Amino acid sequence: MSDRAYILINVQPGQTSFVVKALEQIKEIKTIDPCWGKPDIIVVAEVRNQDVLTQLVLSRIHGIEGVTQTDTHLVYRLKEAKAK
Repeated sequence: MSDRAYILINVQPGQTSFVVKALEQIKEIKTIDPCWGKPDIIVVAEVRNQDVLTQLVLSRIHGIEGVTQTDTHLVYRLKEAKAK
């Protein structure tokens, strides 16, 4: 079972296309949506675990020239309420 995260990415002006092309090379990223306003790009990532997510964000995404900031939201699973 994999973990899903929404990653909101801000980039330097004029760098959105370059950053999108770099993000397309990362297999864990499933969708890439450039947006008007902030954030500049929203991606959905699927990873094996939170350690992989940490490396994805801190090393790979922040390593892309033009990326200035990220905001990561890890999706959690709600447990089913037990019937009484």
